[in-house]
Amino acid sequence: MSAARRLIPALAAGTLFGAGLTVSGMTDPQRVRGFLDLFGQWDPTLAFVMGGAVLVMAVAWRLRRQMGHPLFAEKFVLPGRSDLDVRLISGSALFGIGWGLAGLCPGPAIASLALTPAAVLPFVVAMLAGMAIHRLLPRSTPSLMQKGAA
Repeated sequence: MSAARRLIPALAAGTLFGAGLTVSGMTDPQRVRGFLDLFGQWDPTLAFVMGGAVLVMAVAWRLRRQMGHPLFAEKFVLPGRSDLDVRLISGSALFGIGWGLAGLCPGPAIASLALTPAAVLPFVVAMLAGMAIHRLLPRSTPSLMQKGAA
C-alpha cells in the first residue's frame, strides 16, 4: 500500500476524533476544569463522554480478537511494555497538572486550533516545547517494578 493510501484512513480517523472531541465538549477548557473540580461545582458531562469511549473500545477490543488483521495494515500493533518507571510516573503527573490548569490535553488542543487558534496557541506551543525537551532527556531509567523486586 502506498504512503498516500495509508494516510487516508489516518486522516479520516483523526478528523472523526477531532469532531468527536468538539461535539462532546472536550475542547472547552471550562467544561474540562468543571469535570476535574470534584469538590466544587462538578460537571459530570465528560464522565458520560468517557463512559461512551470505554463502551466503544470494549466493542472494538472484542472485534479485534475476531479479525485476522486490521483493515488498513498487515497486523495489529499493541503495547508490549507494562513496566513503571520514573519517567512514566513523572510524565503522567505533569500531564495531569497541565490538564487541570489549562483544561486541555493534546488531542483537544489540536482540534481547538481549527476553532479558536488564538486562545489555544500558547498551550500548543508549550506542548511542542515540552515534547522537544522530552527528546533531550536521558532515555534509560530503571523500572520501579524492577527496583521493588531487588
